[in-house]
Amino acid sequence: MSIAPIGPVGPAIGAVASPAAQGATGTGGDFAQSLTGAVDDLQQLQSTSNQLAVQAVTGNLDDIHSAVIAATRAQVTLEVAAAVRNKGIDAFNEIMRMQA
Repeated sequence: MSIAPIGPVGPAIGAVASPAAQGATGTGGDFAQSLTGAVDDLQQLQSTSNQLAVQAVTGNLDDIHSAVIAATRAQVTLEVAAAVRNKGIDAFNEIMRMQA
């Protein structure tokens, strides 16, 4: 399942993390590449958001909507990444409890 981009602000994380988009062969390296790509996209979204915020504050930005959209996308993407991380940690802890 991939997330379609809202506008010209930047690529969506789902487009990079999708195994179908990368032609995954089922190896562990593909998961690592997908995870790395997702983190890189998150950093790019945050960088774009920061650049547009600086332009908005300095008065160099004509369309404030793009800055708001970029900030919202970066925030939502970060929240999704944190949720995925928390679920991974919960799963790891559950597996460790099974072994004890």
